[in-house]
Amino acid sequence: MAVVESAGRATGAATGIFDREHTIAKPGFNRWLVPPAALCIHLCIGMSYGLSVFWLPLSRAIGIDKPVVCAGQSMISDLFTTSCDWQVTNLLMIFTIGIVMLGLSAAVFGAWLERAGPRKAGAVAAVCWAGGFAISSLGVYVHQLWMLWIGLGLIGGVGLGLGYISPVSTLVKWFPDRRGMATGMAIMGFGGGAMIGSPLANYLINYFKTPTSVGVWQAFLVMGAIYFVFMMIGAFAYRVTPAGWQPDGWTPPATAKAMISTNNVHLEDAHKTPQFWLLWLMLCMNVSAGIGVLAMASPMLQEIFGGALIGKPEVGFAALDGSQKVAIATIAAGFVGLLSLFNIGGRFFWASLSDHIGRKATYYTFFILGIVLYALAPSFAHMGSRLLFVGAFCIILTMYGGGFSTIPAYLADLFGPQFVGAIHGRLLTAWSTAGVIGPLLVGYIRDAQLQAGIERALVYDRTMYILVGLLVIGLICNLLVRPVADKWHLTKEEAARLQAESAQSEAAIQHGSFGIGTGGLDLSAGLFWAFVSIPLLWGVWMTLQSAVKIF
Repeated sequence: MAVVESAGRATGAATGIFDREHTIAKPGFNRWLVPPAALCIHLCIGMSYGLSVFWLPLSRAIGIDKPVVCAGQSMISDLFTTSCDWQVTNLLMIFTIGIVMLGLSAAVFGAWLERAGPRKAGAVAAVCWAGGFAISSLGVYVHQLWMLWIGLGLIGGVGLGLGYISPVSTLVKWFPDRRGMATGMAIMGFGGGAMIGSPLANYLINYFKTPTSVGVWQAFLVMGAIYFVFMMIGAFAYRVTPAGWQPDGWTPPATAKAMISTNNVHLEDAHKTPQFWLLWLMLCMNVSAGIGVLAMASPMLQEIFGGALIGKPEVGFAALDGSQKVAIATIAAGFVGLLSLFNIGGRFFWASLSDHIGRKATYYTFFILGIVLYALAPSFAHMGSRLLFVGAFCIILTMYGGGFSTIPAYLADLFGPQFVGAIHGRLLTAWSTAGVIGPLLVGYIRDAQLQAGIERALVYDRTMYILVGLLVIGLICNLLVRPVADKWHLTKEEAARLQAESAQSEAAIQHGSFGIGTGGLDLSAGLFWAFVSIPLLWGVWMTLQSAVKIF
């Protein structure tokens, strides 16, 4: 112990407050302080799912009451115009750019994160995400769409990627006994960000709205400031395990009993294995199906059930007047919120369950149950049963979220915990791909069906069957996953050397807890959990208030 502390003092003077060495946990640290630190960041960047709340106000930023439409408007003209309102389709590019940059930045900077540590990565994520809001605020003020693409799209997307992967490796190492639960606790925050951010954004827009302003640039500034503070709190609360640490009384499970490796695969070798690409395809297929539904959830519910949502089952969507369409749009917003709620719950539930039934069995459940529910969804719609239809998609969204939260543990099982953060970052390019494929696939099929004269209530039938096909591909990939071949494993000497390098000193290697990571929810951990739970519970309450209107 004395050797460790003296080594820490010797290196501490040479390290900055954001450096990894400065965040190595000291005796007495409680590992249950790490998940709420991750939630502080994920609840903020999760607002990327809620950015759609800004599109309609931004589409009339000049006209205020109704959009100012100019002749010959195009994507290029929208980027630089100061006299015409932006088209919603071009505003949607902000989300697409952000999701693509999430995957790319996670892949590019994953190795750097392993060296720099989660605090530095979390701080950079806070600067990028909050800075994206600030740049976009200026873009709205001077009415330049390209600034929003760069702000919340490009720069904000880098913040998304770094913020998303910043806790993964750290949590897996703090909770080797409960990998799924640990990553589920953190990653559920990404699904919950929109539940908090969307009603907050609505409140701020209405608060700042004036006869000459839709209130968005002010809302961007306030939200950026709030997110910066919360994310920096999370970044400074991060602590990493001393090299070689493991919980008292815990021993790694034998590979013979479960598909959990006791070895590590180097970052530079992981993508050379078939397991990496099988998991890549599995995540891509699961996310493509789920994100496609999320992107079209509101119009889907409105067009399928039409007047039934307001007690007029005999009136189809096309026959509704303007006020009736506004009424069902409000109800459909509750459906989107309800899906977000199940998305969050699924991230924690399925990831925690995977600790008991295994990652492979969990993904089997995702694909098999998903295939059944997607195939039955058109029948539920034809029956006119909102309860069965909404229930099916709520379950589907739990598995969409569960896929995200279970994949880091799956990676750690196959490739070991040493480089899991960086490997996970590279795997997230599957999310970038799915973020483009899913919405485009669902939207394109819908538009093609409408142009062919198909009734609006029936245009999603073929879509559901195509999504079934995506899940079948994922199911086959999961079936093919096997333990990584021995030739890719690091030797014990290589693993020990890498651990020593990451700790900057052989003296920093500790075997056993030495009073680190022990304990449950003590006072400090309980207070930190309460701090992050209050806004989350507020978001749940607001969501439930909107969701009850569906029925």
